[in-house]
Amino acid sequence: MRRGGRVSGRPRAPVLPPPLRAGLGLIAALAALVVVALGLLYAGHARPGRVDAWIQPAVDGVRPPWRYIALAADFLGEPAGAVMLAGAAVMGCLLLRSPRAAVLLVAGAGLAVGTATLLKSVVGRTIHGGHLSYPSGHTAFATALALVVALLVTGRRGLGRTAGTSLVLAAALVAGAVMGWAEVALGAHYPTDALGGWCTALAVTPATAWLVDRTADRLGGRTAARSGDRSGDAGRREPR
Repeated sequence: MRRGGRVSGRPRAPVLPPPLRAGLGLIAALAALVVVALGLLYAGHARPGRVDAWIQPAVDGVRPPWRYIALAADFLGEPAGAVMLAGAAVMGCLLLRSPRAAVLLVAGAGLAVGTATLLKSVVGRTIHGGHLSYPSGHTAFATALALVVALLVTGRRGLGRTAGTSLVLAAALVAGAVMGWAEVALGAHYPTDALGGWCTALAVTPATAWLVDRTADRLGGRTAARSGDRSGDAGRREPR
């Protein structure tokens, strides 16, 4: 829309709501420290730690019907299930006219899983005869997905710092706990692997959201400037 020779339009809402930036930034920094600390603690290990030995017996080896639930959750973290779940979420974002959230969903989840995969090779912790386990990529994916959805809801509902941060952390906790429980119950990971995956998503996703907003704002500013220049040139033309 043009008003008085100037180009105006509704700015895209940030995917990382401004009231949450400081709090989630601090949480992301703390989560990164936990990821590094656990990685250093369990680097090269091939056995459960003290915390794992305390939690694992109560969770490992679940029987039906809980095993079926664990298998279903695990499938959603596998490539085929993750693509289906992420694809449905992206479609939802686009239907809600939130392209930034759609970009963040792909970038955030992808970077969280990619970071977890890289850390597995660096840390070298193994389970069941050589399978790299720290941190859990399944847990990182589920947590990142939940974080993006919660950020979208927070922005659309206009929630404040306290309510928005509480919603985001609650969503991340539920998604991470469910997927982490499934991975430990199926014997694919140690409990601290799941914690590491959860913290990986908490560290990566807010930073990715900030980058998505910054990039989108810059591109939007350049587009608006070019449109304004064209409008100004047209206004300065005199009829012959």
